[in-house]
Parts: sequence; structure tokens; C-alpha cells
Amino acid sequence: MSQPLSDIRSEPGVPEAGAAPPPTSTYRLQLRPEFPFAAAEEAVPYLASLGVSHLHLSPVLEAVPGSAHGYDVTDHSRVRAELGGEAGLRSLGAAARAHGLGLVLDIVPNHMAVPTPLHLNAPLWEVLREGPHSPYARWFDIDWEAGGGQLLLPVLAGPAESCQPEADGEVLRYGEQEFPLREGTAGLATAELLAAQWYRPAWWREARTSLNYRRFFTISELIGVRVEDPEVFAATHAKVLELVRDGVVEGLRIDHVDGLADPEGYLRRLRAAVGAGCWVVVEKILARDERLPSGWPVAGTTGYDALHRVDGVFTDPAGAAELAGRYQELTEATDWERTAGACAREVLTGDLAAELAALERRAGPELADAVRELLIAYPVYRPYPGDPGPAPAAVERAAALAGAGAVDGVRELLARDPAFAARFAQTSAALRAKSLEDRAFYRYAPLLSATEVGGDPGRPAVPVAEFHAYCAELERDWPRSGTVLSTHDTKRSADVRARISVLSQAPAAADPPGGGPDAQLSWVARQTALGLGPVPDAAPRLAGALLKAVREAALHTSWTERDEAYEAGVPGYAPAAVDLPPELAGAARANLLGMALLHLAMPGVPEVYQGAETEYRALVDPDNRRPAVFPREALARLDAGAAAVGPAEEKLALTSTLLRLRRARPDLFTGYTPLAARGPAAEHCLAFARPAGLVAVATRLSHRLAAAGGWRGTVLPLPPGRWVPVPPTDGAAYAPYEGDADLSGLLATRPAAALVRTE
Repeated sequence: MSQPLSDIRSEPGVPEAGAAPPPTSTYRLQLRPEFPFAAAEEAVPYLASLGVSHLHLSPVLEAVPGSAHGYDVTDHSRVRAELGGEAGLRSLGAAARAHGLGLVLDIVPNHMAVPTPLHLNAPLWEVLREGPHSPYARWFDIDWEAGGGQLLLPVLAGPAESCQPEADGEVLRYGEQEFPLREGTAGLATAELLAAQWYRPAWWREARTSLNYRRFFTISELIGVRVEDPEVFAATHAKVLELVRDGVVEGLRIDHVDGLADPEGYLRRLRAAVGAGCWVVVEKILARDERLPSGWPVAGTTGYDALHRVDGVFTDPAGAAELAGRYQELTEATDWERTAGACAREVLTGDLAAELAALERRAGPELADAVRELLIAYPVYRPYPGDPGPAPAAVERAAALAGAGAVDGVRELLARDPAFAARFAQTSAALRAKSLEDRAFYRYAPLLSATEVGGDPGRPAVPVAEFHAYCAELERDWPRSGTVLSTHDTKRSADVRARISVLSQAPAAADPPGGGPDAQLSWVARQTALGLGPVPDAAPRLAGALLKAVREAALHTSWTERDEAYEAGVPGYAPAAVDLPPELAGAARANLLGMALLHLAMPGVPEVYQGAETEYRALVDPDNRRPAVFPREALARLDAGAAAVGPAEEKLALTSTLLRLRRARPDLFTGYTPLAARGPAAEHCLAFARPAGLVAVATRLSHRLAAAGGWRGTVLPLPPGRWVPVPPTDGAAYAPYEGDADLSGLLATRPAAALVRTE
């Protein structure tokens, strides 16, 4: 007989003596002043009943007051008071442990805030006061020579001559901002006073060309931190390491590891400090053919590589190609490769002009063009110390524009100058993120579900064989790597992407209904509206996402060069409520459940984003960072024996069942064996076995399947044994499946099935 959902509830296994068990799954909570540690603690009983093993907390150290995300750290030595302080975090940890859960922290080693007021960042305040001789000067990447001995602070609303800060006792004041005065300069006249400081307040626009400190991407309010310095590492990690040593924290997510000068060196120092038992994953965006460096002492990535494979296997390649053609005909857009290249050139020579100039100064004028072209042509986010150098294709493209001799000169400089190589790599990572994720992904929009972090819009579909190969490699090399479908950084939640990717099976449904002078925006608005569907507050949520989209695309307006007249018309493209055509609703359900099944059954450690255990439709931040809504009542009904009704409850039943199985029987989720269906519709079945006793079966491209006449006798040969579905598809007992399972029967009421072997 099938197991009722309420029966799969056993507590987490007992860890080995002296070591915390690695996560079987994580649940991401976005902390903020409106959702502090106390609110998270209140949710612990529900999250434990859901089946997760660890709670993954967004950054918890002191941050800019009111911050909704916490990545703008101001003080590494204190837990954030607005969240409840260290006492609140330790109380949350104790409550979690009492329910068999551990905590994973998101930590931010790459940067700190340049806050208002500035004194909240005490190390930076001291550098502004004492200059390069301050003991804190080693904390930050500052090019004092490039700034003429001063640190450029792009904080003024306009040109300096019209926005002069004024002395006020021992500080310099400008609006709500204040700056420390260099010792002995308080009585000077204004012009002389400003010239005597270790910093120069400047119009914010000067950051693009004159900034002389390393920042996070193009955000001048976040200053880079030199954690490669052992003393800086020790100071910025002391509180986190204390929490790990005290058993409050059992795992760490490392934010933006590509921003560091030496990621592997940092990770080795971190591993030595936290010990072998701490689960560590890195936020690392891998290109489709790129692999995580094998020597890194981590469990793996945070999972965007898995997201791309799961999304892609539910995308129809023929339909995606047709969409690209329709899109280019309507909008007169170019193809993906040219779009990506143009965006890289724009961002590098515009938004990152200061970073490019710093590299060019170090390389010399004869190599400047080659530096620029190599950065633009680089095929992955960045190189690492010890890498053999740029890929041949990148070298060839750069050489065609800058000359082979100059490119060879840059490659030689990369090999012999570690400081230049580190800054080249850090700039490359910022360039890829800003030009791809934050520009090209908004400018090239044939299929919006493919324009996701870690995605490949030029090749959105992933063949089944490639998916299986990826999973087998993950199980072999990184079995405890994180996997995700929705995060705080995804541009659309998984369930929105599940709806949009249906359009690859019915391209005509993507055509805008007409109207509006901006064909690009009409196309984006249509797919975004279909993805979100008729949900509460659809129109303002759509309008906000579309406004962000047009600013990121930078075709008519941008964050720094706003066209107010154009932006005023953007909300008119956001319909109040649009749903998928009825004939595509079933395909959206199949994608939603199939994606959830693969994510929770495949190798790795799956993460559920807050609220995404049920159907969760969210657009780009801040829409996806709204307060979490936990489906407590729905889970209680399912546990009481009620049948799941509708995709939201079906997803909740499937998610809780597999999370509980992962926690109670982790042995089930080891090994990986692809399973191949037989029959006329075999290509529509994606199945695999975890040899210890789990089978996952998902329906691919179900709209095309239905149009072709359904399964038509297609069968799935199951591994030896007797197999029952969990959760049961209608609350009833089933005769176990053995041998060849008829897919029309197995998937008759639900397009995705998990089967467990019984005795």
C-alpha cells in the first residue's frame, strides 16, 4: 500500500559523534526588520513538519538601517540589532535544534556598505579620517595614486561647485551625510579644507569614470573588502566563526565568491577555520560548459547550474527557435551572441569605465585595447589563479580586434603579475554579471524563462541526455552541492518560468495582442503577464517589473539616464490580469510539478525558497522578497488525509513528501541511473532512479504530447522490485507497479510521479 503523506514524518537521523550531519534540504528565509529572528522562530515548527533539515538565513550581521536584504554589511562584529541581535539569533538556533533543524548563514565576504551615516562603517570612517596610513586602509582596494591621494566619494547630488559640503565642528556635512575631518584641518577655509582631506566628495556621476576603489559590480554604495589579507579575514569573520564553533550555525553560503582576489585561497582559509564538518557552498555562476574548480574545499555551488538544466529540459527546442524568429521579426532585434557582445562593450566602456581604466593604466597604453577586447570576449565569469588563461576562442576574437601581439602581451602579464590578474578577474566577473544578467537578459527576450541567472538564452533547451549527464556528474563529483529553482535573485520564480516555458510548445500564444509603440516592451509585457497570471495586485506588480526591465535593458531609459516621458508610458503595457489559454493550463501544471519533482529527487541538496513549497508566482526583486506566506493550513489538511486539490496543493504534497523522505531516509537519494521509456511517446518521459529505492517520472512537453495523441502505449521499464507512488495520486491504496509501467496509467491523474520501492 502507498504511504499516507502524514506517515512520512520521522525526525532527522542522529549525526555522527562530534559532527553535524550535512543538510538533506534547506529552506531560505529572507530576514528583514519586518521579519526578524522572532518571526523565523515562530515558523520553526511548521518548517520542521514540512521536512527540511536546515534553515538558510539571509545575511544576519549588522547592515544599513532598514535594509531589506542585509548584503550591505556595516559591522562584521555584531549580529544585526534590527533582527533581534545575537540573543535573537541564538534563540532561533536553539528552537531550530529542538525541532531537529540546523542553521545555514549567508555571509558576504566581498564587500561592505558605504552607508548613511558613514560612521556606521567604522573601518571606512577611520580610513577617511587617517588616509592610507590608517591600520584599516588594508581592508579596502583603494588606488590612492589614481585619486591624487584622495578617495573619491560619489555622494553629491550634482557637480561639486553647486553641492559643497560644509564644515561642522569636527565633521564635514552634506545633507544627511557627514564625513570625518583629517586631524588639524578643522579651521581651514572651505576650498583648502576639502583639498586637505583624504577623500573628495564628488557628484555621483563621477563614479563611472573616476572611482578609485573596488566596488560590488557597479554599486558605489558597496566597497570591496580585501579578505585575502589574513588580518582582514580574521576581523571580518570572527563573529561568524564564533557562531560556527558554538554550534549555532552548521553551514555557510558564500556570497559572490567571484568578487574575491583569490577565491580558492579564501575558501581554504575558511575551511581551516570552520572545520571539515561545516557545509559550505559558493554562489558561483557557471557557464553551461564550465565546471567548478575541483580543488575548492566546498560542497559545491548554490545551484544555478541545476536551475538551468531543470528549466531547459522542459523547453521545446523547435518552439524556442520559432519564438526567436517571431521575436526578431517583430522587434528587429539581433541574435543572442551579438546582443551579449554589444552589452558587454557598453557596460565595460560605460558603467565600468573606471575599472577598465585602472587595468589599462597597469597594462600600459600599448596593451589597453587588448585588455578591453579580452574582457569582452571572455566566455565565463572569470579566470582563477593557476588557470591556463583565456580560452582559445576568446583569444582569437580579441586578437581579431586588438592584434595578436597585444593579446599575447596581456596573457603574459596575467601570468606574471598576480595583482593585475586578480583585478582582471574581478572586473571580468562584474562585467559578466552586469552585461549578461542585468542587461542582455533584459534586452534579448524571445523566451523569458530562459533569461535567468545561470541561463543560456542562445541555447535555452537542454536535451534529456544532457540532463542525465549533468545529474550523473553532480552525483559523482559534488553530491552535496546546492540546487535551486527559485531564489532571492531569480528574475522570475520557478512557477512563473514553468508557465512561460509552455510558450515554447505553442509559440503563437506569445504574440502580443497589439498596441503600443514599443514592440520589445509589448513582447516582454505579454510573457511576463502570462507568467504571473491573474493574481492579487497583478497590475502594479507587473508595472514594477516592467519598469525595472526597461531600465536594465537600457534601450530607451536606464537607471542613470532616465527618460521620464518614456517611463510614464510603461504601466500602460501591464494588463490587470492575463491567464494562459485553457489549452495550455495543463501543460503549465505539468511543468510546475515536473520541475519540482526533478529538483527534489535529483542529486544535490535542494533549497526551497520561502513560500515555494506551494505554487509561488513572483517576479524580479523586490517582488520576490515580499513577506513569506507559509501554507500551514493546507499542509495540515493534507496531513489529515485530504486529497490535494489543484496545482498549489499538489506541489505542496509532492514537496513535503520528498523533503520528509530526504530527511528520514537519506540513503534513498544516493546514486543515479537514467531510465528510458519505450514507445511512440518515449521522448516525453524523463525518468531516473536513485538505486536505493526511488524513481522519479516527469512528463516533458505535455502540450505537444497531447497534440500527438498522448502516451499511446508508451511504457517505462522500472528497476527490479515493487513500486508505489508517494504521495498517492488520489488518497487511495495502489497495487504496486512492477516491470513495465504503462505511462498512461501511472501519469493518468498527475503528470509527475515519485515511486518508492516497497518490501
